[in-house]
Amino acid sequence: MARKDWDTYFMDMAYMASTRSQCNRRKVGTVLVQGKKLLGTAYNGAPMGVPDCSEAGCMIVEEYELKQVEGKEQMVKKQRCVRTIHAEQNLLLFTDRGDREGSTVYVTDQPCWTCANMLANSGVVEIVFHRPYPKDSEKVRKLMEMKGLVFRQLEGYELPAGILDDVIH
Repeated sequence: MARKDWDTYFMDMAYMASTRSQCNRRKVGTVLVQGKKLLGTAYNGAPMGVPDCSEAGCMIVEEYELKQVEGKEQMVKKQRCVRTIHAEQNLLLFTDRGDREGSTVYVTDQPCWTCANMLANSGVVEIVFHRPYPKDSEKVRKLMEMKGLVFRQLEGYELPAGILDDVIH
């Protein structure tokens, strides 16, 4: 059996972190790495000590965003849960700025707009994700380009054996 490359190794860890999530909609995990050293892990969920979505239900809000679709402006409706703190946000809450400087974040899912903004100011220099998030994809990519951050989808990645049913909804 071939040894896993570093990208696969750290994305596997992000997926393992996601198994701690109690989110019914999507389990997301992330890890912070500097060089080959793991500095932190996090997953999405309610604040500590507060009932999560599996116990209290999702808190879904609807938002509207003006987007360009085929050259025309359209209002697009988006739904999101506001009970859950995103994995990237938890990672930033529980790691030190000094550790983030020059580091790489591996995240199971492409960051949303809010998380992308936070990561852009966090000191990390690279964000590697597996699953796309089409709702915010274009504007997030533009932000990362403007900030000069390496932002890449891990192509050809396969989930670790036995984890598929736990994280895909």
